[in-house]
Amino acid sequence: MMKTKAILDPGFAPLALALEDYRRDVAACDRPQRFAVRIDRDQGLYSSYALDILPEGQDDERTVQLLDRLVKSLLWMRGGYRITTAGSPVVHQHLKTAYTPQGARAFDQGFMARVYERPFEVAYADNWEDIAISNENASSIGKHLNGCRIGFDAGGSDRKVSAVMDGETLYSEEVVWHPKVTADPQYHYDGILSAFKTAASYLPRVDAIGVSSAGVYIDNKAMIASLFIQVPDHLYETKVKNIYINAARELGEVPLVVANDGDVTALAGAMGLNQGQVLGIAMGTSEAGGYVDEQMRIMGWLNELAFVPVDLNPDAMADEWSGDIGCGVKYLSQDAVIKLAPAAGIDVSAVSTPAEKLKIVQEQLAKGNPEAEKIFQTIGVYLAHGIAWYANFYDISRVLLMGRVTSGRGGDLIVSTAKQAMASDYPDLAKKITLSLPDEKARRVGQSVAAASLPEVKKA
Repeated sequence: MMKTKAILDPGFAPLALALEDYRRDVAACDRPQRFAVRIDRDQGLYSSYALDILPEGQDDERTVQLLDRLVKSLLWMRGGYRITTAGSPVVHQHLKTAYTPQGARAFDQGFMARVYERPFEVAYADNWEDIAISNENASSIGKHLNGCRIGFDAGGSDRKVSAVMDGETLYSEEVVWHPKVTADPQYHYDGILSAFKTAASYLPRVDAIGVSSAGVYIDNKAMIASLFIQVPDHLYETKVKNIYINAARELGEVPLVVANDGDVTALAGAMGLNQGQVLGIAMGTSEAGGYVDEQMRIMGWLNELAFVPVDLNPDAMADEWSGDIGCGVKYLSQDAVIKLAPAAGIDVSAVSTPAEKLKIVQEQLAKGNPEAEKIFQTIGVYLAHGIAWYANFYDISRVLLMGRVTSGRGGDLIVSTAKQAMASDYPDLAKKITLSLPDEKARRVGQSVAAASLPEVKKA
């Protein structure tokens, strides 16, 4: 039962609580079935999840609905091109129908097929034990500071680069650029190479290059990235996919690692705090995520939390990209603020862009409007239940919040409300997980410096 209400969203039905209720009912039934799902991705890696479910024929609709949400969550958190399930032919048939070009998850299957460059599949295994164990790999990525390194952080409005030698930053610069509105990939390449060469000029040699960049990267290749959104498809394959690889080669054959900026943000926070098991959540234009494990290593997961569902309300708002309802982007980004503004009696229709609409609400908050407070308190409730859902898939000790939605007093309201909601509805998690905004200690390691630590340099 949900004790802490989402003030401005009375229909909010947290997935985390629904799973808890379902597990209790399964524990009380006579003949539970074992269900398992495995998501296969690149390099022979895969992520699995297993749980007991109600026996077939007993409330199948509830089981299918909940497992649809669970499988989708695992898919967007980990990434992959094949879903394999065992233990429920009914769920398998639902997923097989949904993940087709004509199905309810057409966006999901098309996105993953493009990222992993192979047809998307939904398979069935006769024995759940065959697919219940994960095969992950987090070795040798991140927290390496020996040698002479270049760290590059590719943002949408500026690019940052650092020259780092044995952990000491010798030089850093920040340059304004406009990658998201530029169609010529030569512009992007020249900017990246210029940054690399500038940093190299401050080092006696270059031993490694690490890159933090928004998007999905497989084997250092840009599979999908908003930085290159204006580049025509016929140029993307030849000019963009290997853009970081080609730029790095101009400085020699040195180790290169390109990672999603969400992961590198989590890594930077973990390095500053000297603590692992960090989930970073950026609430900005969308909801971005990143994760580092207990040893502060990046896992190579997708962490696309914007598409991870958190709400079972059948009347929840659909997101414009996937067409699905109840997904994180409408709960933990500026879209959430805009969605809730009418319920708070705040009119944002006079401006056109989401950033401007957010600014109106933040200005109302700064003026002490109590209705504006309710928006950020509602988002705090969303966050508490979102973290509880994420904790089914990530081993979390700390959640670091970032992004423009958390700036100013709004961030403090979100955090304080989320802490109260977690203590009330998830007391065990509240004791285990620390929730915070980055302080100076967490910010001590910059994004580009954290990026520089990504590649491993073998000692001679």
